[in-house]
Amino acid sequence: MDCLRAETYVLDQLRQHLAPTLFYHGLHHTLDVVEQAQSLALAEGVSDPTELALLRTAAHYHDAGFLTTYQGHEAAGCALARQVLPGFGYEPAHIELICQLILATQMPQSPGPLHLARILCDADLDYLGRSDFWPISSTLYEELTVRNMIAGEEAWLRLQVDFLSGHRYWTPTATARREAAKQARLAEVREQLARL
Repeated sequence: MDCLRAETYVLDQLRQHLAPTLFYHGLHHTLDVVEQAQSLALAEGVSDPTELALLRTAAHYHDAGFLTTYQGHEAAGCALARQVLPGFGYEPAHIELICQLILATQMPQSPGPLHLARILCDADLDYLGRSDFWPISSTLYEELTVRNMIAGEEAWLRLQVDFLSGHRYWTPTATARREAAKQARLAEVREQLARL
């Protein structure tokens, strides 16, 4: 399988065709998820080259469905993977695993026991426990606002409280790296909400 060509293809598509109002789900998010997935996989002891390659491909394609739809973008990303990855030498079993990983990132996340799916889910929401939480979350607020999917700042903060309270990291590494800071962000969101 020619991973590099498969990645280059989807990155070119994202660069050229994503809606400019995808302030959160833009190319930068995909690249961040690829980086975090690799870092988590290494820390989680994933060393099999094929597994690493399939995880990396899934990370590249996990939000490619935004090229065609907002709701249900995970299924659309799978459809794209099924359409183009055979041309890059991916076997049917590889493509099915990639789709399983992509679908695990649907909200609410449901990776099940599959280690690679847990890694991808944690990579996808890594920012929840990072120092750049606030600027990144503001891009999501902006993205939802232009789509009339959120009714102002108070509704947004309530959604954040619910989301952060209900979220869990799936791997020991992500929990160790991010959980404490995520809880601190949750406390900050609650403070902001109380001030309104």
